[in-house]
Parts: sequence; C-alpha cells; structure tokens
Amino acid sequence: MPSKSKTKKDIKVVIVESPTKAKTISKFLDSSYHVTSSFGHIRDLPKSKIGVDVEHDFEPHYIIPRLAKPRVKALKELAKKASEIILATDEDREGEAIAWHIAQILDPEAQVVKPKTRTLKSTQDPSSLPTGDIPKEDKIRDAGLKIPVSSMKRITFHEITKQAIEEALTRPRALDMNLVNAQQARRILDRLVGYELSPFLWKKLVRGLSAGRVQSAALRIIVEREEEIKKFIPQSYWTVEAQLKTKAKQEEFPASLISIDGKKLEKFDIKNTEEADAMVRALERAAWHVSHITKKEFKKTPPPPFTTSTLQQEAGKKIRFSAKQTMMAAQQLYEGVELPGEGSVGLITYMRTDSVQCSENAITEARAVITHTFGKNFVLAEPRKFKTKSKGAQEAHEAIRPTDPKRHPDSMKEQLSAMQWKLYNLIWRRFVASQMEQAIFDTTAIDVAATETADKRSYLFRANGVTKKFGGFLEAYPMKFEDTILPDMAEHDAVDASSVSAEAHATQPPPRYSEASLVKALEEHGIGRPSTYAPTISTIQARGYVEKNKDRRLAPTEMGEKVNAMLVEHFPQIVDIAFTAKMEEELDDVAEGKVVWQKTIREFYEPFHKNLVLKYEEVKKEVLDEKTDEICEKCGGPMIIKMGRFGKFLACSKFPECKNTKTIKKTIGLRCPLCNEGDVVEKRTKKKRTFWGCSRYPDCAYASWENPLNKKKEDPAPTEPEEEESSATEE
Repeated sequence: MPSKSKTKKDIKVVIVESPTKAKTISKFLDSSYHVTSSFGHIRDLPKSKIGVDVEHDFEPHYIIPRLAKPRVKALKELAKKASEIILATDEDREGEAIAWHIAQILDPEAQVVKPKTRTLKSTQDPSSLPTGDIPKEDKIRDAGLKIPVSSMKRITFHEITKQAIEEALTRPRALDMNLVNAQQARRILDRLVGYELSPFLWKKLVRGLSAGRVQSAALRIIVEREEEIKKFIPQSYWTVEAQLKTKAKQEEFPASLISIDGKKLEKFDIKNTEEADAMVRALERAAWHVSHITKKEFKKTPPPPFTTSTLQQEAGKKIRFSAKQTMMAAQQLYEGVELPGEGSVGLITYMRTDSVQCSENAITEARAVITHTFGKNFVLAEPRKFKTKSKGAQEAHEAIRPTDPKRHPDSMKEQLSAMQWKLYNLIWRRFVASQMEQAIFDTTAIDVAATETADKRSYLFRANGVTKKFGGFLEAYPMKFEDTILPDMAEHDAVDASSVSAEAHATQPPPRYSEASLVKALEEHGIGRPSTYAPTISTIQARGYVEKNKDRRLAPTEMGEKVNAMLVEHFPQIVDIAFTAKMEEELDDVAEGKVVWQKTIREFYEPFHKNLVLKYEEVKKEVLDEKTDEICEKCGGPMIIKMGRFGKFLACSKFPECKNTKTIKKTIGLRCPLCNEGDVVEKRTKKKRTFWGCSRYPDCAYASWENPLNKKKEDPAPTEPEEEESSATEE
C-alpha cells in the first residue's frame, strides 16, 4: 500500500483564464472540483526579440513571462494533486491556444512530436506545399507540439451557468490543434510584421513608430476617408417645398415637389437659384388639388441578437461606448458579477462571436418573458430564426444574449455599475426583441397637383405620413420614430397653398469614421475578427496615428498620414485591404484544418522579407525637420521643428550637445482671461485629452476643458494641467 504522502488526492482541477470566471464556475461544482485561473496567458513570445525561427518552419520560441512564473508554479503544484485536469478556457481560438499552453506546462509526461520529415528549403516554391491531408513525406513539423496525457480534458461552453457547466463536463474533448495553429499563425504573422517593419519606420521616419498587419490596414481606411473629405467638391441643389392646408378645416401639412410635367424630379434637376425662384413665382397663383392617395401597411422586422461587431456598433451609437469600453463591460458581464444573495453570476453569453444563432432553450425562455412582460399578442406563432451572413462565421457559437432572460434590466439597475447596466440593458432588449412580433405602421402618401401655373407647367407635390399601428418589438427595443399625421382628405379635394419656397442645399463630404462605423467597415472588408476590432482601434489611437475630434470621429494625425503614405508606397501588400482579408480567410482555413499554418506564413513572409531588404537600401530617410526663428534659451543655437511619434515639437539644432526640447504652443488668438498677460494655448494631457491653458503656466494657473472661444458657461478646470503630453523625442 502506498504511503499517505504519495497517494494522489481525488481532486479535479478546472483551469480557466480569469479569476472572476473561476469564482463564478466554482459555485456550480461540488467539493471534488477545484477551480483556479491562469490569470490570462502564461506563455508568449519574448518581448525583447522576434522569438520566431524563420529558418526552421517558423518555430516559435515561447517563454514564461516573469510575472506569470509564480502562477505557473502554483498550477504545477495543483496538478500534482489532481486526478483530472480540465481546461475550461474560452471557446474561441485564443482560448484554445491558452489551454494548449497550459497543457504544455503542466504535463510532465508530454512528448514532443518530431517526425523525421524534411524541412522545406527557402528556395522551394510555396505553391508546392500541400493542403488538406498531408502525406508523411511532405508534412511540415508542427513546432513544439506536445501531446497532452489522457488525464487532461478540454471543455467549452457559451455561458457560465450551472446547466452549461454541467453539460460541458459530460462532453469533454481533446484540444483542437487546428484552432491552436490558427491562433499561433496569427500571432506569428503579427510578430513578423511588427518586429521587422517597425524598425524600418524608425530608420526612415521617426523612432518609436510601429506597424501591424491589421492595424495598418485599419489606418489606411481612415486615411483614405480623410483624403476623400479633402478632395470633396460640394455640389449645390435646390428643393421646392409647399405648406398646404385643407379647405374645410384649414389643417396644414407640408409637401415636397417630386415631379414636373410628369417627369420625376432628380436631385440636381433644379440647377440654380434663378430657376428655383422662377418655379416659386409660377406656383404662387396655381390651383391645387389632391390627385392621388396611397395607403399601405408596412411591417418592420426586429434586428437579430448581437454579434461582437453589431454590439460594438450599437453600443457606440446608443450609449456612446468606445469599442474598448464595450468589450470591457461585456467581459465583466460574461465572467460574473457579484449579486446580493447569489454571489458571482454570469449575466451574458460569450461576447466574442460572429453568430446570430441562439439555443432553443434560450428562445423558449425569451418567449415566456415576452408573454409575461408585454402580452400574448407580442409573441410570435413560431420562433424566429436568423441566418449568419458574415464570412467564416462559426455557427456552433451563439449570439450575445442574457443567460437568463427573466433577469429584467430594471431589476438589475441597483446591482450593476452604470456601464454594466447600460450594456446589459442593451443586450437584453435586443435579444428579447428578436423574438417579438413585427412592428406595424400605416403609411399614407398624398399627391397634390399644382395646375394653372404661370409657366403653364404641371407640378406634383407629395406629403408623406406614417403612424404606428402596433409597436411589436419596438416596445422592447425602441428606435427613433415620430408619428406624422396627415389631414383626412379624399382624391380631387381642393387645397390652398399657404406658402411655397425654394431652399438651396449642398452635398456633404463623407463623414469621418466613428469607432462604431469603423468596426462595421472592418467587418465588411473582412479585416480582423471579432476579438481584434477593439484592440485594433485602441492601438492606432495609442500610437498617435489617429485621434478623436470633438464629435468623437476618428481623424488621422500628420504622423498617421506619413506612416500610411510610406507603407502604401513601399509595402502595398501589407496595407492592401483585399490582401488582409485574404489572410483572414487563410487563417480560417487553418482553423478548419484545410491548410498547414506554416504554408500560410511562408507564402506571406518570403516576398515580404525580400521586399523589406530591398527597401532598406532604396528608401532614403525622410527629413521632417523645419527651420524656425526661435533661439534655444540654453545654448543660443537655432531651434528646429521635429516630428515625434505624437506630433511636432521644438528641439535644439545642436543635438546631441544640447538636448533642449519644447512643445509647440498652439495659440487661439485670445489673451488669458485670468492674468491678461499670457496667451491661451491648446494643450493635451498624457491621456491625449485636449484642454486650454495659459502660455505662462505655471506662473498662471488658468485652464479649461472647453475652448474659451466657444465657451458659454464655466466648467471645472482640468485637475492635472501639469500632466501635459510632450511629443518631444530625439534620436
């Protein structure tokens, strides 16, 4: 009989990536289970070097980061006591990769697979690489792959509920190496681009810049929109409106000109003010009557439950959340929120998904909630099913929905933070609405003819009315709508014109992207995946390539435009939208086991690297310095304007002997209202928020969050004007 100290305890260790998630899951399991977390990634490529052996099938050299070592030690100690190890990380590719890394670290009996197969030479045509099932003689070595022992199990679930966890434990599976390899390939691709292309930008532009496979494509979209705006030439056009009223009750209603002499009026048909005014004069003595009335019933179907993309878009529009804020709040709601008397509860399903499918059980619960909350007439005869349209969507996943539809948002308001509640309310209403009846509207179109005009022409005006007949899903998920009620009239009724007027308009340039519309554009172009939208948008802002204006729209900075211009000219493939989308499709193929991940990387890397070597020789450093009349107060040398990663700054021309730098003060043509000596200048905090302060700071402490030129009332001053951002950087 073995000694007590050597006896393996009958404990099943469940490992997730988040301590909050671990806390929520532990409530549903008995004492034979021990739920713990890895605190995210426990292995990664090193930060100090590329960490990828390009000469040996792009073998990654993973390390355990210093901060993760204590956690790894703790997990290993737990593993020694375990009768079973259950890997319960997130269900997507990243979650699968985290589970795989944990398995590599914890499995003392793991075997490295090193088949005796040839390594493809750098000169070999990548097209010769096989796809699908790979014959032994051509199989590329799966670098570092280890086979977990049978005691390790992998489980996945869409939501953190008792039922979902218990069901997942009954159907464990092996690690999906296709998903792992897809994530590995993405990580390696991004590492190769970032670590090889960024130094090129340092050498040819400014030190500290960065490039990325997805971020650079996103930057290009924003820059190209800015170029469209700059090149836009407005076109003028005119509309003619009439304010009409009935003869009997003198009820007024507006109508717009839609046709002249039986021909439909196009946008630019009225070419100038003279022509528009002539029409108005001709209509002043016209006879008016109702020529036709059309009444129709219009039905509007609710939108499907949220995907990651549509959640970020709607949260941006309806509750003004950034993509980052949306995903942060969604993560909290998914992993678990402390509720009085219940402990940690997962309130929504997994928030990284491109599917609009929902489980039959969730739909059944939603229908019951609809009946109870809104009434039987709001429930569909049959459940509504939505089809996922996005390319590469994983139908096995679910849409983002509440785990328990019976938890009405109103009952949760006091138990959640403001951000959590706003997002939960949005998700709950969208999901419940998706299973409700259509909204029904009555629409009315009244055509009014103007005859006997001074110019002998016939004009047709139209008045449109709409009233809500049945709210349907709008009772749960309101949308902007106002009834437009028209007077009760019949065909041939005579009407009077109170006034006729012409109004000039001008076409507008395309709007700058908001975070919401950029997410939509990225999805439409196939750039990135649900898990990458928010980090991509955050990255291009953090790099100083893009900034938000006062309207929360994304505009490229001068440095962003310069970086994009260099990449477009010299590395067009990197920022090519179609190419980036194609790479995403190939990563999807890797995830489905259709292609070997090394093949995908090789086909990209070899021409990229060859071009990079050439460009180092061909491209000259772009001189961004500008001369000024300002003198350095430290050494008396002339100051020059230099470009840093966060914009322009003043620096002494005698660098490195003199390292004096200063920010460039943007004056707004206003004296300081506090001291009346300095000028009001535009400044930025370290968090890139704009404020206005006195040029004599710190001698004068005037500061304001609002531009004094536009100021209507006094706002609290910035609390930390001394934390002004410096863009000063010297090589």
